[in-house]
Amino acid sequence: MKVIESISRIAGKYFALWVIAAALIAFFLPDAFLGLGAYITILLGVVMFGMGLTLKPVDFKLVVKKPLPVVAGVAAQYLLMPLIAFGIAYLLNLPAELAAGLVLLGSVPGGTASNVMVYLAKGNLALSVAMTSFSTLLAPILTPVILLMLAGQWLPVDPVSMFLSIVQVIIVPITLGVLIRKLFPQTVDKSATAIPLISVLAIIIIVCAVVAANVESITSSGLQIFTAVALHNLLGLLLGYGAAMMMKLDESKRRAISIEVGMQNSGLGVALATAHFGPLAALPNVVAAVWHNISGPILATFWSKKPVKEEEELESESEKEEVESRVQRTGN
Repeated sequence: MKVIESISRIAGKYFALWVIAAALIAFFLPDAFLGLGAYITILLGVVMFGMGLTLKPVDFKLVVKKPLPVVAGVAAQYLLMPLIAFGIAYLLNLPAELAAGLVLLGSVPGGTASNVMVYLAKGNLALSVAMTSFSTLLAPILTPVILLMLAGQWLPVDPVSMFLSIVQVIIVPITLGVLIRKLFPQTVDKSATAIPLISVLAIIIIVCAVVAANVESITSSGLQIFTAVALHNLLGLLLGYGAAMMMKLDESKRRAISIEVGMQNSGLGVALATAHFGPLAALPNVVAAVWHNISGPILATFWSKKPVKEEEELESESEKEEVESRVQRTGN
C-alpha cells in the first residue's frame, strides 16, 4: 500500500506533465488510441465514483451553517464562466463545434483539482470543498439549461438527454461512492491513497482518446483553441476574485472562490461534448485539463507566499483538520 501511495502522490503532483506527455504521444501515434473513445463516459464515471468515496458530511456542513459564500460563489461560477466563454467564442470567431465546446467548458461544475489548489494557496478549504460538491450536484439542471440558452445557436442542444447523461456519469457514481463509504468506511479509508492514481489514469486515457480523434483539427486550430481556453481560465480567476471582493469576503474566501470559478470539471466537459456535440467540441475541455493544472499551481504558489488569517468556518478544529487531511491524502 505504501508503494501505491507513493506512486499516487507522484501521479497527482506531476499530473500536468503526464497529461502533456500523453497528449503528445496520442498526437503522433493516434491509431493506437482511436478505440478508447467508446470508454470516455465509463472512465469519467470512475473518476466521479472516486469523488463519492471521499465525500463526508463535513463537506456539506458549510452549505448549511454559512450558505451565503457558497451560494454566491457557485452563482458566480455558473454565471460568469458561461458568459465569458460565450464572449470569447464570438471575439475569436470560433467554428461552431469549438464555440459550443468552450461554452460547455464554462457550464460544467468545478473540478476536484481546485480543492488541492485552494489548499496550496492557503485559501478557505472548507468553502472550496463545499462549492465543488454543491456545484456538482446542481450540474444536471444548470449545465443543460445554460447550454440551451448560450450554445443552441451553434449546435442543437437536447437538455433532457444531457440531463440524463450528467445523472449517469456524475450523480449515480457519486451516490454509489457515498453509499460504499457509508457501508465500508474502514475499507474505503485504507484504499483512499489509490484514488488519485485511478483518477489520473482515467483522465489521461480520456485525453488520449480525444486527441487521437482530432489530430487534424489540432494541427489547424491548436493555437486558437489554446488561446480561447487560457483566456477563459484567466478571466475566470480574475473575475471570481473580483466577485468575492465585491461581496466583502475575507482574503481566504476570495482565493477559494477565484480558483473554484476559474477551474472546471474538464473531464465532464469531454464526456458531454463527445456524446452530444462531437469529438471536435471536446478539444477545449482537453486543453483545459492541461492548462488548468499549469495555471492553478502557478497561482497557488504565488498565493502560498502571502499567508492570510482565515476565519473559522467549521464547528471544531478537528472538523477542519479532517477536511485538510482528506484533500492531502486523496488529492480530491
